[in-house]
Amino acid sequence: MNEQHLVEPVKIEPVRKQLKVRLPMQQAFELFTAGMGTWWPLATHSVGEEQAETCFFEGWVGGRIVEVLKDGSQSEWGRVLVWEPFHKISFSWYPGRTPDTSQEVTVTFSEIPGGSLVELVHVGWETLGALAQARRDGYVTGWDLVLEKYVIEAANR
Repeated sequence: MNEQHLVEPVKIEPVRKQLKVRLPMQQAFELFTAGMGTWWPLATHSVGEEQAETCFFEGWVGGRIVEVLKDGSQSEWGRVLVWEPFHKISFSWYPGRTPDTSQEVTVTFSEIPGGSLVELVHVGWETLGALAQARRDGYVTGWDLVLEKYVIEAANR
């Protein structure tokens, strides 16, 4: 009898980020979602690079997260999976890729003295196969750079 051994896929650790903003929870949520185009660093974190003009977040389950290029064309980055204003959002994430390679990002918002605590968890790296660990490692610093822009925009409100 030929024995087959099933190999468990390697579980890759989530990327976790935690930050504080000086905005009430509702405003922090709205800035992250509806205000995404005001703070997302398109020059460095986009599919279209210098051709990227804006990005937006459709605020409902099934809504898209989209980058818009200067010529009006669009690139879908993900889809909203959970929409719980002003506490939690989850979305699939596949900028520049196809939905079958998506990860899941969950962002929660909690009221704290002086503002809000925003926590981001990015999971599901295994869909990227051999590239999974390298992509995950890139997002560790990538999310730092993106979220720094969010914190700056929140401070200016």
